[in-house]
Parts: sequence; structure tokens; C-alpha cells
Amino acid sequence: MDYAENLALFLVLLAGIIIVPGMDMLFVMTNAITGGRRLGIAATAGIASGGAVHTLFGAVGVGVLARWMPAVLPVVVYAGAAYMAWIGFTLIRSSISLGPVRPGALRPAVTVFAQGLLTCLLNPKAYLFVFSVYPQFLKSAYGPIWLQAVVLGIMTVTVQAVVYGSVATGAARLGGLMAGRPAFTIWAARFAGLIFVVVAALVAWPG
Repeated sequence: MDYAENLALFLVLLAGIIIVPGMDMLFVMTNAITGGRRLGIAATAGIASGGAVHTLFGAVGVGVLARWMPAVLPVVVYAGAAYMAWIGFTLIRSSISLGPVRPGALRPAVTVFAQGLLTCLLNPKAYLFVFSVYPQFLKSAYGPIWLQAVVLGIMTVTVQAVVYGSVATGAARLGGLMAGRPAFTIWAARFAGLIFVVVAALVAWPG
């Protein structure tokens, strides 16, 4: 398999794992519905930045971190589960409305960006993907590992931006349709929070 075929296979796997609904996609969708396209895009940017960091971990995982993975991964999984549960309980307790909103009532885009970054960095699915798949596509036969990591990072950020950006745009339009139904919006956000909590429990469940 040559380098082009190597990248093509990685792209297929990457698109597959990103398209599957998870905490990253749910985070983008929730922010887009409750805060419009601007916050949806901010969440997407934060998660895409986290994807770039994951690429760095993938590159390092080929070498030094590979032997530490069995000890570190459970900590990452439980930290991610705890963070998902925290987001879920926050949404469940909230009373989000898409009716007339006072200026400043919504979170600043920079805050959503930071939360998106943290959400991606604490996503157990992303670490599982990085540590199990990335090393297979970073090979010395294709040139410097760092350069290959840059290419994979660009691919990761691009696919995340396309997929989650599309989700943000679609969810923002849905939010506009729900603007006249504040009660429905509140319960939709709380339902999303419940999903976060359930997913967190499934991630943390042993076995």
C-alpha cells in the first residue's frame, strides 16, 4: 500500500468515526439549537482544535506514550465520562429559551469554543480512535513522522469542520423554527442533557 492509499483508507475511517453521533456532535447540535449558528460554529471550531491536539497524541503514541497507554487510558475514559455527566446535569437543570433573549444572556462564543475544545479533549471515543488507529498510519516508510502527523491533523480538522459545521447550520435552522415554542426548547435541551448523562454512564460502565 502506497502513501496515497494509506491516506485514503485513513480518510474513510476518520469520516466513519466522526459521522457516528457522539458527545462532540451532540455538543455542537445543542449549542446551535440554543444559541444559533454563531455558537454552533464556535463549538465546531473548539472541537476541531481538539482534533488537532489528538493528532499530536497519535504521533507521540507511536513512540514514548505507547507503553503508557494501558495505564493512562482508563483515567481519560473516566474523566471524559465525568465531564459528559456534568454537561448533562447542567442542561437538565437549565431553562433555555429561544424566545426574546436579552443581550448577553447567551454564553460568549469564546466560552463555547473553550468548552468545545475541552469536550473534544475529554472524548473517550477520540482517544480510543487515536491510540488504536493513528499508529497504523504513521509509518517511517512514508517519511518523517511529524510531517505525516501534520497531514493527518489537517485531514482530521477538515472533516470535523465539514461534518460538525453542517450539523451546526442545520441545528441552527431548527432552532429558528422553535423560537416561538420556548417550552418545547427547554425540554429539548433537557432531553439532550439526559442523553449526555446516559452516554456518560455507558462509557464509565465496566466491561
